[in-house]
Amino acid sequence: MTSVLVVDDEPQIVKALRINLSARGYHVLTAYDGKTALSVAVEGKPDVVVLDLGLPDIDGVEVIAGLRGWSTVPIIVLSARTDSATKVEALDAGADDYVTKPFGMDELLARLRAAVRRKTKQEVDEPIVRTSTFTVDLTVKKVHRDDREVHLTPTEWGLLEILARNPDRLVSQKQLLSEVWGPTSVGESQYLRVYMAQLRRKLERDPAHPKHLITEPGMGYRFQL
Repeated sequence: MTSVLVVDDEPQIVKALRINLSARGYHVLTAYDGKTALSVAVEGKPDVVVLDLGLPDIDGVEVIAGLRGWSTVPIIVLSARTDSATKVEALDAGADDYVTKPFGMDELLARLRAAVRRKTKQEVDEPIVRTSTFTVDLTVKKVHRDDREVHLTPTEWGLLEILARNPDRLVSQKQLLSEVWGPTSVGESQYLRVYMAQLRRKLERDPAHPKHLITEPGMGYRFQL
């Protein structure tokens, strides 16, 4: 049974999540502050953490940093903070996804399922990533669409490889810029817009309405399977 640690100081949200997750077969652990969350995580070893940032004792970003000191457990931030700077800070600290309050339960459950799938894929370590439109072979560094190889530039491949190695995960602009162009280029977000547009033209059936190379405004990009 998949276990989920819910961390939030609002009892009504914790109750709603516990009821909905339990009804869908998840084992639910709960904590109402950061220190308790870290303790429960050590003892309970959850498969996924759903974390609010506005906790009464320590900030949620500190909880993320504490978890990342020893664990790779997927962390989904659930917060009322909507500014891009906060989202980027949480993602840079090690969060895997970010959902803003008020939230739709169906959306949160979909993100949670994606986090579980991603963790399973990482454990299996599949070298080939398949979508309904194209296939990415991470071993030989090739992409095929409609049974034909698609030529990518080294920069296009660099972007696609990072996203494909993190399926369904939100990858921050800062991470992409740093890993592809180097740490001195982390403020050059226009690079990403140009090269992501090129990738969509080559790989998406409808580049104007992409199904797989998704923009998360103000935060980064997601490779949607």
